[in-house]
Amino acid sequence: MGISQIGIPGLIIILVIVLIIFGPKKLPEIGGAMGKTLSEFKKSTREIMDDGETAAKQENNKET
Repeated sequence: MGISQIGIPGLIIILVIVLIIFGPKKLPEIGGAMGKTLSEFKKSTREIMDDGETAAKQENNKET
């Protein structure tokens, strides 16, 4: 069972727990921080993949 199989009820439970722990005033800050973290992770992953593709193309050019 992975994170992709949580479903709507599981997400609601997680949201309620986070709301109880941090309170309604901190929730937007936490959401913003999570969004920034996720976008930075995606950007870094994209850069790593691009670097790998560039290195592979250069290796192919050297062989031919």
